[in-house]
Amino acid sequence: MTILRIALSELIGMFIDDGSLATLCLILILVIAGAVEFLAMPPLAGGLLLLAGCLAILLYSVRRAVKR
Repeated sequence: MTILRIALSELIGMFIDDGSLATLCLILILVIAGAVEFLAMPPLAGGLLLLAGCLAILLYSVRRAVKR
């Protein structure tokens, strides 16, 4: 059972290395999708905000990793 737990943990770790990075990206996607759907934001503007937001989150994650 321990081997199965370790294998599952490693499998999840391959896709989600930094939990805050994944969480922030999901929140960003939900907020922008909601803005495009419910606030009538143009999809192109939503896409540009999504790109800028993802790059900012990635930069934040890299800076935090360098400090460690």
